[in-house]
Amino acid sequence: MIKEFREFITKGNVLDLAIAVVMGAAFGKIVSSLVDNIIIPLIEILLGGINVSSLTIKVGNAVLKYGLFVQAVIDFLIISFAIFMFMKVANSLIRKKQATEEEVLEAVPASEQYLKEIRDLLQKNARQDETS
Repeated sequence: MIKEFREFITKGNVLDLAIAVVMGAAFGKIVSSLVDNIIIPLIEILLGGINVSSLTIKVGNAVLKYGLFVQAVIDFLIISFAIFMFMKVANSLIRKKQATEEEVLEAVPASEQYLKEIRDLLQKNARQDETS
């Protein structure tokens, strides 16, 4: 069991995931700082000096702190936009790489290309047999 765990933990996917979690946490702190220290103060200036995070509504004995919710929504929108832009750039780079690979494939003689396709199909079938 220890050997299997060691193999699992040292696989590239697990390490990539761990790095992504750490980077995501750091990115979240940066975005929160951007919202808290730059965007919210600008919004407060536009609202005439009203502190957004202190906006509340009293309903009976309950106090609804909707200002904190507004701030969280702004955080979410900024993070979502940043991820969208990152994915847009990443997809663009992937498409360029695929186009380059297709150009290389077109330069390969048809017989070699057929042999490569057969090899890929055999590898795919072998992997499916291993997982079954």
